[in-house]
Amino acid sequence: MTTTEQQPLGSPFSAASTAEDVMAGLDLSGTTAVVTGGYSGLGLETTRNLAAAGARVVVPARRPDIARSALADVAGCEVVPMDLADPGSVRTAAARINDSLDRLDLLMAVAGVMATPERRVGPGWEGQFAANHLGHFTLACELYPLLAAADGARVVVNSSAGHTLTDIRWHDPHFRTGYDKWLAYGQAKTANALFAVHLDALGRNDGVRAFALHPGKIITGLQREMTLQEQIDRGWVDEHCTVIGADFKTPSQGAATGLWAATSPLLDGRGGLYLEDCDVARVSAPDRPMDDGGVRAYAVDPGAGARLWDLSVAATGATPIAR
Repeated sequence: MTTTEQQPLGSPFSAASTAEDVMAGLDLSGTTAVVTGGYSGLGLETTRNLAAAGARVVVPARRPDIARSALADVAGCEVVPMDLADPGSVRTAAARINDSLDRLDLLMAVAGVMATPERRVGPGWEGQFAANHLGHFTLACELYPLLAAADGARVVVNSSAGHTLTDIRWHDPHFRTGYDKWLAYGQAKTANALFAVHLDALGRNDGVRAFALHPGKIITGLQREMTLQEQIDRGWVDEHCTVIGADFKTPSQGAATGLWAATSPLLDGRGGLYLEDCDVARVSAPDRPMDDGGVRAYAVDPGAGARLWDLSVAATGATPIAR
């Protein structure tokens, strides 16, 4: 079971480590990376640090003009239009990336939405499940030949402590019977973790390893659909939007765990794991508070990962990955 490997490895980094700490001294010349959401928040920190280490970075972006402006000073970076909530757009972007690369060393699934009003996208999919999970699932399947060609690729998926809010709602994943924006977010984040579990199981014979992670508590554009009062009521910010909540990270600290997942030799030969604070997380008990850290057993369960994979293939029609 994956849960037996969910134990910290003794990483030299911590919750306080920054992206620059993790990347110090690394040379990624010749490495190719795709970073979704790579032009704002944690994604921008991720793109900047990968490019600074010499990697060629492709950034799929729903707002390509804004992305190009944000990345204008980042060498070795290119933008491809893509909307994660639009299956056709994802396939078009993947085809363009397939045409431009002969291998893909890193796929960083950083983009996401949180606690949005109810939205239906594609063939009636719930919007958060679609953008956070199904879009990334389709992209990874379509880019899989490039990942396999890298002979040592890593896929890094941003999940969240929000996964503790709920397991997959197998009876109603698209909230046909009543919408709750926080349960929808929690389900999408559980899906992110389970996606990494099964992608790793399918890909390890091709050298493709996958990880999910909680980046920490960070105020970024992810909160854009929450009102200021909601954020004040949760103790995150004051009326001037100044961060006041305890244990909040900077965007650089928030990007650190993903970059550690992408580059750490401690993770060689490992995969299907959930990470936090630049290390492997422990499995948390069902009654532990969200902010205590760790990962729920249901979010790293191989059987659930396989079940979600089948559901996702059926929903998206994505190209299956042979085991």
